[in-house]
Amino acid sequence: MIKVVFFAALREQLQCSELSLPTDNIKTINDVKNQLINKGEQWQSALANTSLLAAVNHDMVDSNTAVKSGDEVAFFPPVTGG
Repeated sequence: MIKVVFFAALREQLQCSELSLPTDNIKTINDVKNQLINKGEQWQSALANTSLLAAVNHDMVDSNTAVKSGDEVAFFPPVTGG
């Protein structure tokens, strides 16, 4: 299983803070996103943001990064400071 967590406005939009996905057919961050997008329109809308950031086991990654069973994948909107 892959643990997927959502932060900030993304968590609010999805009304979900975390979930687990089976690793069947999931090899990359893109695969994780596609699996989630298939959950419905709300998920598709939330994850369609091209600025969405991802991390695997607390390390920032790009969408082609490999994932495996036991990994924690986090998605969150871009962070701005001031």
